Amino acid sequence: MKDSQKGAIITGSTSGIGRAIAIHLASVGYRVGITGRRIHLLEEISKEFPNQIFIQQFDVSQTETVASNLEELQRKLGGIDLFIHCSGTGTRNTDLILEEELRTIQTNVNGFAAVTNWAFKYFENKGFGKLSAITSIAGLRGFALSPSYSSSKSFQMRYLEALRQKATNLGGKILVTDIRAGFVDTAMGNGDGAFWQTSPEIAARQIISGIDRNKDVLYVTKRWVFIALVMKIIPGAIFKRLRL
Repeated sequence: MKDSQKGAIITGSTSGIGRAIAIHLASVGYRVGITGRRIHLLEEISKEFPNQIFIQQFDVSQTETVASNLEELQRKLGGIDLFIHCSGTGTRNTDLILEEELRTIQTNVNGFAAVTNWAFKYFENKGFGKLSAITSIAGLRGFALSPSYSSSKSFQMRYLEALRQKATNLGGKILVTDIRAGFVDTAMGNGDGAFWQTSPEIAARQIISGIDRNKDVLYVTKRWVFIALVMKIIPGAIFKRLRL
């Protein structure tokens, strides 16, 4: 991607994959709108590209303010061609603490729906655009370590699939990409030495390349596609006995 006339919004840009994507796009000439809860981190990123990065502080879990904040940000950019949703949360919750389950669901389900609903309708009104969101390999099955996280990621996968079908029925001018991430070295990652863990920068490059190639589903890093195939074919009777 290299076009100084193009605009993009990246939600959840204060750290991790979202931050890496925002910096990469700005470095190749995009006007980039970034969002997040921590204003000091948003301002820190914008100082690297003062003429290209625009900020909007808000929390996607506060669904009643999502549309107005995104509308204001796209006006600052003068319109967008690309939208990548990176906001999300999740913790290991083997004790099934209800507050943690509900907090994850509020962000990953309600917040996700509010954000992608706005983005899809924006591109529908515009007539074209690219909408992408980071889900997770965890969404392929339900995991005892993080019930709300894995199930909320499954919801995201199905929601994006529905939007992709809707986009096709509308003529195929809106492209919807499901970015299924494996382990990435972020605050939500599994720590040093996690299986097949990659850096946010490598993940960002693969994500941007996959969106450029109009992929429907993208595994990051690419080799996680093999794990996905195995996860899908494990019979339920066996899967329920695994300690995951």
